[in-house]
Amino acid sequence: MSTAVCLPPPQALSHSHIWVAISGKAGFSIGRQAGGGFDGRGGIWTGTIWRSSPGKRGARLHAALVARPGSCIRRLGEDRAGEMQFRRLLHNPSVTAAEMSRHAGDLTGQRAAGRHVVVAQDTSELILGGRRSRQCYGPVAKGNAAGLLLHVALAVEAETQGLLGLVSMQVWNRNREELAPRRKRATAAKESQRWIESSERAGEVLAAAASVTMVSDRESDFYELFVKRPQNVELVVRACQNRRIEGSEEDPDLLFTFIDAQAEQGRVAMTVPAAPGRRARDTEFAVRFAPVAVCRPLHGADPTLPETVHLTLVDVREVSEPKDGSAPVHWRLLTTHAVATLNDARQVVGFYRTRWVIEEFFRTLKTAGFDIEEADIGDPQAMINFVAAAAVAAITIKQLVQARDGNTDQLLSDAFEPDDQPILEAVSARLEGKTERQRNPHPKGSLAFVAWVIARLGGWTGYYGKPGPKVIRIGLAKFHAIKYGANLRLQNV
Repeated sequence: MSTAVCLPPPQALSHSHIWVAISGKAGFSIGRQAGGGFDGRGGIWTGTIWRSSPGKRGARLHAALVARPGSCIRRLGEDRAGEMQFRRLLHNPSVTAAEMSRHAGDLTGQRAAGRHVVVAQDTSELILGGRRSRQCYGPVAKGNAAGLLLHVALAVEAETQGLLGLVSMQVWNRNREELAPRRKRATAAKESQRWIESSERAGEVLAAAASVTMVSDRESDFYELFVKRPQNVELVVRACQNRRIEGSEEDPDLLFTFIDAQAEQGRVAMTVPAAPGRRARDTEFAVRFAPVAVCRPLHGADPTLPETVHLTLVDVREVSEPKDGSAPVHWRLLTTHAVATLNDARQVVGFYRTRWVIEEFFRTLKTAGFDIEEADIGDPQAMINFVAAAAVAAITIKQLVQARDGNTDQLLSDAFEPDDQPILEAVSARLEGKTERQRNPHPKGSLAFVAWVIARLGGWTGYYGKPGPKVIRIGLAKFHAIKYGANLRLQNV
């Protein structure tokens, strides 16, 4: 006997449908037989499922991760049957992090069409069980434990800073096996390859975007990344190496020495965000910028690469010493963007500052919502799948946190299903109070409207501070309980 499931048209797919899309490879069949087709209720497409499948269980796992963020499979499953369903899914060889990444990226590409996009990419190490000694995945050489790493690239709309979604992700377990010296290995045999692959994927996924700028921190500062970037992807990379730049053959200049000798070309005022051990502060930065021809490294670089690559170096440094005793901010940014004016330099700095969204994303995944590092799944591939699933679900929470002030101009469909809108509007009406501050100030159908509802369900009163990831995840759990009850009532009518 078949079971009907409702899906929106492909162009309206949100992150909650990613597992359903993945499952086509895992034996999940959707078709128009046995009643499949448009149901006449706003274009929702009805497919048919044959037999219990990884896709169906995957959709349930995603809903559970969004509704009850956490790392305990038993709690996510709610009962023994649910727990076993999720465990079988995570151990299914047809379910992979690569497939989740591919489908998430395709959906993000649809939302990014025609927009100016900044892609922030970074890597975070997961300390499973809270101790490095618990990272016992993969081959272990000479008694050294291995580790699990997550590399993600997130798309953000440049103007509004709205989080559009996941561009790509890679999850892998690092081992301590004997390797050839780093300089004798090709980039493709190093972990550095992830930066190149992420930029290539961004070029593919975001082909319909108006522009794409990829930003990354010092770990990505290597010559081959600049040489092999896709033509439709610009780069902003924080410099790590004091590289040789083109000068006389007898006396080539060094990158940092060169920019330090340049005259100041202006100053800009910026806010340095709060960080562990540092308060947010408004401060002034001196700006220098100049075109540079960076030379191919003498050691380790592929000799077939071009001898130089032409970039621009933008140097920004805090003018005064911070009062809290923290170190002054100093960024040296290498970019493929042309920089001719102070405003151009300011724009490059703005692109780089977008990288902060990925730090907040990792915080949501680790401590502010999912506690992913507390997971204790013995099988390495199952753990990789679980981390990937949690990363996709964390996008929804992060999108709501980003949208809470109404500045991102995003629609409800960027993170929720169209059928959720009437339930959200009904809940909003019940939550609103008599005063202006107790009313939802955002337009219906916007993601900001949804963020207000979810935050109120999570315990935010509208008066004190702004709702963060923990409040949002509590609100999401309550919303999904309300949605479940509403759907039961409809089925009984």
